[in-house]
Amino acid sequence: MARLGIFIGSVYGGAEDLAEALAESAGAIDTQIYFDPTLDDFLDYKDDNVLIISSTTGQGEIPENLLPLYVALQDQFPLLPQQQFGVIALGDSSYGEDRFCGAGRQFDALLAELGAKAVQDRLDIDAGVHFEPLDVAQGWFNTFIAQI
Repeated sequence: MARLGIFIGSVYGGAEDLAEALAESAGAIDTQIYFDPTLDDFLDYKDDNVLIISSTTGQGEIPENLLPLYVALQDQFPLLPQQQFGVIALGDSSYGEDRFCGAGRQFDALLAELGAKAVQDRLDIDAGVHFEPLDVAQGWFNTFIAQI
């Protein structure tokens, strides 16, 4: 059976709510959500599937609860050639193109550097356009689940 670890970066709970809603629709996939993930949590999925769902803070930064994982991945640089991943990035384009969905873009780039394989292109959700991210994310997630 396929396994999926969902790693969340959230400030006000929007990414967490989205992760919970998507996890409920994962069907037979063994799904676990991580809000304060450690490197060990992430590496437990080195031969499986991960999904990063993250909002973006400040100047395009990674939320505090997900930043330690990002830093640990950068520092340890574990090669992940067997891992498949997806990224759902939440942001607001009114903050500027260079900041929009910055946390998701950073994770997407780092996982690719580590040799993990993207199941499909990153999904960027603009809060200025889509008030309810689930409306956009559900179709993307259904495709993601079908491919893992």
